[in-house]
Amino acid sequence: MSNDLKRSEPIHFYFDYLSPFAYFAWRNLTPLANKYDRKIEAHPVVFGKLLDKWGQLGPAEISPKRKWLHEYCLRYAALHDFEYNPPKSHPFNPLSSLRMSLREVSRNDQHRIISAIFEAGWSHGKELGDLASLEAIVEQQGIDAKYLSQQVSKPEVKQMLINETTTAIEKGVFGVPTIITDDNLFWGNDQMEHIELLLADNDPLDRDKLNAQVARPRGIDRKAFKKLNARE
Repeated sequence: MSNDLKRSEPIHFYFDYLSPFAYFAWRNLTPLANKYDRKIEAHPVVFGKLLDKWGQLGPAEISPKRKWLHEYCLRYAALHDFEYNPPKSHPFNPLSSLRMSLREVSRNDQHRIISAIFEAGWSHGKELGDLASLEAIVEQQGIDAKYLSQQVSKPEVKQMLINETTTAIEKGVFGVPTIITDDNLFWGNDQMEHIELLLADNDPLDRDKLNAQVARPRGIDRKAFKKLNARE
């Protein structure tokens, strides 16, 4: 693919407001996209459905991991000079915020809405599971909050979020944040250096080695190992 064609390819950002890592990635993605003249296509997805699909638990569901998460986030925010003050309650129901953030609902205000909700929740401790709180957050941006709140309960809007999540799973998305660009999938807020290498045409990844390693057989299945352990 020529460089000109590559520059026309968007960066796809898959997120759920439940994840502070998605907030951190979003903070860094816009300047990176601008640097390489790429557009960002943002896709709200239901993190819980990704976990269900791939048989995982969320960080907040594992007690020591929950503590580690906040330690990491506080250090990360201190190192990058911004406030980390998580939502009033967590986990929360993210469906209204995600539906508000669908491109078909938020239209030209999508990126402003995403930035406002992320910042309000993860830097200012606002409640993100409450519709009235979400309305107040977007109203402060001069956006028609009443219109957005009316959309979130519509069956067709609910279906749009289901479709976004289903499409993400079909593309191999297993967690948030996920960034896909030029058919490469990156997971986590710590992937910006790798994404930039790709955007700058300096990706050091050896595809032949990758394919060979992915093709290696698994030595044992975890379920089979548990059964084996029980017999010994």
